[in-house]
Amino acid sequence: MRRGVIGYPMGHSYSKPIHEQLGGYEFEIIELHPDKFDAFLKAKEFDSVNVTIPYKQQIIPYLDELDDKAKRIGAVNTVVNDSGKLKGYNTDYYGFWWMLDDHQIEIKNKKVVILGNGGATKALKVVIQDMGAKQLLIVSRTKTDETITYDELFEKHQDVEVLINATPVGMSPKHDDCPIDLERLEKLESVVDIVYNPLKTKLILQAEKLGCKTVCGLEMLVAQAKQAVEIFTNKQLSDEDIKKVTFDIISKKENLVFIGMPSSGKTTIAKILSEQLELPFIDLDEEIVKKAGKSIKQIFEESGEEIFRDIESECVEDHCMDEGTIISCGGGVIKRNKNIEHLKKKGYLIWIDRDLAYLKSDDNRPLCKDDETMKRLYSERYSLYKDAADIRIENNNTELEVLEKIKNHLESRKIK
Repeated sequence: MRRGVIGYPMGHSYSKPIHEQLGGYEFEIIELHPDKFDAFLKAKEFDSVNVTIPYKQQIIPYLDELDDKAKRIGAVNTVVNDSGKLKGYNTDYYGFWWMLDDHQIEIKNKKVVILGNGGATKALKVVIQDMGAKQLLIVSRTKTDETITYDELFEKHQDVEVLINATPVGMSPKHDDCPIDLERLEKLESVVDIVYNPLKTKLILQAEKLGCKTVCGLEMLVAQAKQAVEIFTNKQLSDEDIKKVTFDIISKKENLVFIGMPSSGKTTIAKILSEQLELPFIDLDEEIVKKAGKSIKQIFEESGEEIFRDIESECVEDHCMDEGTIISCGGGVIKRNKNIEHLKKKGYLIWIDRDLAYLKSDDNRPLCKDDETMKRLYSERYSLYKDAADIRIENNNTELEVLEKIKNHLESRKIK
């Protein structure tokens, strides 16, 4: 084995495509059980490795040398095997600094809190200090000389301005977990989550609702990998490489989620787009029918709307962590905030908006059987679509024009 990343567990890792694109070499994901950690390090059968949870501190006694940053931080995430001598580095410092700077997260003279006191926190702490924070607090479940508890945070430090999550809480597969309730922090300006899978954690989604500046951990992962690749290969890469790889990962992992009124054309457009982009397609209404074993009209007639919405929410949860998929949702999916929260974790929500005059009632649609009920639904749901959507695409012309609008918009996101 030449190069790879070691950690446990490793099911969530995006490191392989990142390293292979940046470095042009093969890169392995090594889920290294703690029972095998000692033997792996002593065998030294690798050229270089990245190191992640839970080994960033455990690995230090096995190393022959540490670079200055790793010494200062007290944690290692990059190791090079130089003819049997192991040298440790910390590229998390660079990755975190780059991400904060690129997103203009203000740290100087701010009151900052980091959640968690593991190996990653050690690098984050040094970055925050070097950026000139007014005060830095480390929050942990257990109080120590260096940490405070969550209760103490809420009792004495509600004026925190920047919050950083350095715990794995919210990471896939436990994507519905959240480490803290942000509403209790009255002066909060920015929220950073170093979790990168899902692309937007529950914490980040809550912060967005509160109007905070936010950033998730994918760019930190790519930026630290960029510096690791430079160490591995003795080649210099540019900041543009970070941006390109980050966008490429997002474009592969992100779902395109279509929302809109019944008969707005969203399902037809989503299906054509999936064929053009060669991406998997999911119709949530069809998934509901499969799960229930009966038509949507039957579900409404036999059980009512609330039961239908329950089944719909189950289908949303079944597919919200899909990757690189085009998902068409039923018109009422926006009625439950939980659905939107789930879909946004890995999804970019595209609202297909057709003027009421062009929408068609249908006796087979339980909630829009005639023009009057369609008009009422349109009025009730319009603001919900507006609040949920990442982009609104008007559909009062041909499908071809709408598809071009969507593809042009997706391309414009790449340019940014």
